[in-house]
This record gives sequence, C-alpha cells and structure tokens, in this order.
Amino acid sequence: MALTDADVQKQIKHMMAFIEQEASEKVEEIDAKAEEEFNIEKGRLVQTQRVKIMEYYAKKEKQIEQHKKIQMSHLLNQARLKVLKARDDMIMELMKEAEQRLGDIAMDPDNYSVLLQGLLLQGFYQLLESKVTVRCRQQDVEMVQAAVNKVIPIYKESVKMNLVVKIDPQRFLPANVCGGVELYNDNGKIKVTNTLERRLELVTHQMLPEIRVALFGANPNRKFMD
Repeated sequence: MALTDADVQKQIKHMMAFIEQEASEKVEEIDAKAEEEFNIEKGRLVQTQRVKIMEYYAKKEKQIEQHKKIQMSHLLNQARLKVLKARDDMIMELMKEAEQRLGDIAMDPDNYSVLLQGLLLQGFYQLLESKVTVRCRQQDVEMVQAAVNKVIPIYKESVKMNLVVKIDPQRFLPANVCGGVELYNDNGKIKVTNTLERRLELVTHQMLPEIRVALFGANPNRKFMD
C-alpha cells in the first residue's frame, strides 16, 4: 500500500517529535548531572574553605592567646620589679636613717669609749702586727689614745705579742665620718677599716635577709635562708 504525502509528512513529524523529545530528555539529564556535579564541587570547595577558615582563626586565636600570655608575663615582671624597687628604696631609706643616727653614738662618751676599744681590739687581731698606725677623727684623738692604752694589755695577753700603736698626728679621718678608726700595718699596705659607717655597712649586709623578713615577711619562693 503506497504512502501518501500526508502519511510521509505525518511520519516525519512523528520522528522529529520523538527526536526532539529524546534530545530534550538528554539535555535535562545533562543539566541534572551538571547541577549535581556543580553542587558536589561547590560543597567540596565550601568545606575546604571552611576548614581553611577554621584553621586560620584557630591559629589566630592561639597567636592572640600567646600574645596575651607574653603581655601578662611582661606586666607581672614589671610589677615585681616595681615591688622590688620599692622594697630596696625602703631599705635604703632605713640605712640612711641608721647612718644619720650613727652620729649620736659618739655623743655619748662612755658608750663611745667602749665601742672604740672593741673596734681597736678587733683591728689588732685582724692585722696581727707588732706596729700599728691608727687614724681617727681629730676630735677623737684623746679618747682613741685612752682606748688604745686599755686594749693593748688585752691584746698582748691574748696573742703573746708585743704591740706598739701610734695615732697618726697629721692625717685624720674626714670630718663627715661619724666615728670609729682605721688601722694600718707598719708600711701602710694593709688597712682595716673600722669606722662606724663601715661597721653599719657590714652589719646591714649580714642582717639583710632578716631585715627583709621583718619588713616584708618570708618569701615563699625562697628555699635557702643563707
């Protein structure tokens, strides 16, 4: 049976509609596939960037925390240094006050005379020489001579050695010295300084730990007390 032109045209339209439908479905399939791959890639990129951002801010947070610790440590050290400086200043003030009071010792002849005897005898024991030159304040010459006369027999008896003591008649201790003596061996190369200022300095150094405890309390971080 022969096909008419109308039948051919109908079949052609039917085939074209089928092809178009198939093409449309293929396009939709490709679009869906592309959309799926796009969403997967977008999710991967978003997750990757999210991780990077989280790592970046975690790193920043650690840096900030470390910086805060360093700053806090720096501030604590500054505070400790200020406290130590204030304590040292207080001790220096006490030492100055004690030094100012040294002058009062020489104002009491009886006590000062006994003190001179002790300072002289200690100096003689340190030098252990047969000839000693003593320097003192000019106003103390007579009192020092009297003290020398009293302690020479004690020294001789103790060390079984003769001792000749001369008070320097030309060179005296400075007028601003509170008192005490300086002792020299025969050639002047060995000196023992037993001025009141020097004795205060030595005593302060020896008693500094006790002074700190008395003023500021015991240091809990200190393991050794000597």
